[in-house]
Amino acid sequence: MREVIIGYQGEMSLKGLNRNQFESALMKILRYRLKDAGRFQVWCAQSTFYIEPEDDAADLDLAFARVSKVFGLAAVSRCAVCDKDFDAICAAAESYLGQALRQVKTFKVEARRADKSFPMTSPQLMRELGAFLLSRHPYLRVDVHQPDFKVIVEVRDRGAYVHGPKTPGEGGLPVGTSGRALNMLSGGIDSPVAAYRMAKRGLALDHIHFASPPYTSERARRKVIALAQRTTVYTGSCNLFIVPYTRPQECIRDNAPPMLFTVLMRRSMMRIAGQIAQRQGCEALVTGESLAQVASQTVQALRCTDAAQDLPVLRPLIGMDKTEIIETARRIGTFETSILPYEDCCTIFTPPHPKLRPTLEEVLEAEAAMPDLAALEAEAAASAQRLRIRIDDQTELDD
Repeated sequence: MREVIIGYQGEMSLKGLNRNQFESALMKILRYRLKDAGRFQVWCAQSTFYIEPEDDAADLDLAFARVSKVFGLAAVSRCAVCDKDFDAICAAAESYLGQALRQVKTFKVEARRADKSFPMTSPQLMRELGAFLLSRHPYLRVDVHQPDFKVIVEVRDRGAYVHGPKTPGEGGLPVGTSGRALNMLSGGIDSPVAAYRMAKRGLALDHIHFASPPYTSERARRKVIALAQRTTVYTGSCNLFIVPYTRPQECIRDNAPPMLFTVLMRRSMMRIAGQIAQRQGCEALVTGESLAQVASQTVQALRCTDAAQDLPVLRPLIGMDKTEIIETARRIGTFETSILPYEDCCTIFTPPHPKLRPTLEEVLEAEAAMPDLAALEAEAAASAQRLRIRIDDQTELDD
């Protein structure tokens, strides 16, 4: 019996004349994600993607796990393929799904006849296939509203596809179809979730991390690399820029009012990130900020932060609370790494009473008293370019 994977479009199917561009991008991503799972043929027809193994060495389990995490697919299914013949469909359904039917009490049959040359209508196919399966499994009963199991048949151009319930996909748009952005990866819970959510909207991402040795350790650096690696399951390969931020941070600590330290540091980071983003061809910055979560994330502080550079700043978590963010982090597999107790530079030198509602005028006045800061930021940005780490989504994680 021939087995394939089918992926169903979601939002992409609503696109107009440029839909083929999205489909081509998604096929390219699928082929890349499957390259170490064996040889697969990938094609698209009728808003559906087909992933078919070309030989017995192809790992269908690994392929299905990879495909289910690709943005752009609303649902995926593993299917048995047979001839477009009712007897063949019955045999395939019993052989492929019989074991699952023996473990449930109720079922229903759903059919879709995309190939109108097939002699049976969809209702006829559902009725007749249901009757056949009941004859083989007389303990079952039909429940069309809330069945324990669905038997789904899709009669398409190249054959009949028989499968069980569809597995929800990640949805969204293929990575790269909305441009490229630079994500500020702190090492906490929020920033990997922000990367996931923006990649779901089609953004290709690189990451930037600010390290302040000796205040931050090598373990903290390795934690951030591991986080960047874990996000590649969804976002694809990326670049990680490690910014040596000790000197700019010490300059702010030694010369600025303590209550403004946090917002001044965030502005400094934004300027450095903006420089690197423009060199990389990134069109926006991404942060994991959530409104009013900490002192630097009030509306007034965010206004001051945004004014530091010219690129758009995307904040996909701005309206989420911590519980929602943690739930997503657990689901995408970044939470356990994010909570490892290694420090990051955002938490050192933090004043006991940061100003919650800074004004841009007082922030600019404080920066004017630090004429050396711009040179230190340029030096840090140049060093980050040299410290770039390429992270591939097929590479195994270090322990």
